[in-house]
Amino acid sequence: MRNDHPVINPFTYGALALDDAFTDRETELRDLLADMENGQDVLLYAPRRYGKSSLVLRAAQRAHRHRMLVGYCDVMKTTTKERFAAALAKTIYADIESPGEQAIERAASLFRGLRIRPAMEIDPDDLTLRFSFQAGRQPTDIDDTIERLLELPGKIAAERKRRVVLVFDEFQEIVAIDRSFPNLMRAVFQMQPEIGHVYLGSKRHVLERIFNDRNEPFWRSAKQVELGPIAPAKFAPFIRKRFEGTEKGITPDALGRLLGITAGHPYATQELAYAVWQLVPSGHHAFPNDVDTALGQVLRAEHNHFARIWDEAPAAQRLLMLALAEEPAHAVYSAAYRSRHDLPGPSSVGMALQGLERKEIAGRSVEGERCLVEPFLAEWLRREQGGA
Repeated sequence: MRNDHPVINPFTYGALALDDAFTDRETELRDLLADMENGQDVLLYAPRRYGKSSLVLRAAQRAHRHRMLVGYCDVMKTTTKERFAAALAKTIYADIESPGEQAIERAASLFRGLRIRPAMEIDPDDLTLRFSFQAGRQPTDIDDTIERLLELPGKIAAERKRRVVLVFDEFQEIVAIDRSFPNLMRAVFQMQPEIGHVYLGSKRHVLERIFNDRNEPFWRSAKQVELGPIAPAKFAPFIRKRFEGTEKGITPDALGRLLGITAGHPYATQELAYAVWQLVPSGHHAFPNDVDTALGQVLRAEHNHFARIWDEAPAAQRLLMLALAEEPAHAVYSAAYRSRHDLPGPSSVGMALQGLERKEIAGRSVEGERCLVEPFLAEWLRREQGGA
């Protein structure tokens, strides 16, 4: 019998990689799950699009099977104290308290002791309960409310005799809400040995100040883990299997070419594999020329984004981007490196590097080399700005 249903592209990018789309990371997943079980606080750092959120949500899925309660709060979406309080309330109520029926009555009881009580309404789209907070009469009312919210998971853990883990995605954004919040949070957390905390972040310079400055409250308070790219040797079987599972194939040369371009960058690898898969008819194999064609399509799709990065960069940052696109290196300040790439003096290079790191354009490779975080940006620069 003929199958008339269209075959769906097996590669995904832009959304969280869960279930079958989750690639490798088994060692990191096992370690993170063990840390959750032990109540170990963890700082998980990686540039954007490296799969931090996918990894921790995959770990949360397994943690639930071990009877742990895991709450997930995306700090990036909480631009004010009131929004942060609302996100905390939803996390505590939906993820940790996990109520059954009589949702509004249970929520009202749970949050009765807060200085500012949340307004509650049913979301018509998914029928979940939404919370919102208004500013109190005194400026300190919302701070007191957030402190009480942060204390609630510990009370729930004690009452239910369950391990509780709180995940804060893009945790470095907490200082943008209020620079005093790390003090408030650390004061609460250090009194909650039954609660594990997982902090995800992408801005290294902010995270290092929060966790590695001895004058900061979170100094040396968490196990620090840096998430790197996925080794091509581990990514290759995943890609090959996804092609073969949809009645297509990819030759070893094409697979090597694809991974040579992306260097195991999770998002970029899925994006390029998606484009290659789209080019190959059912029953056929992808060849290296298909990968090159797909790369051209990806670069055209990313052109406006990369052009904006280039247009907004000062001259010294542009020169350094071109240098890093051609030659990632440890010693970007050295006279030899600066001479090879027509870079200005060390102080100007340092300022340019700091600016690129703040914008999450530059970072470090697993080997510690200074490099551009997105491999497609390097390729775009070589083609569009490097005279290639």
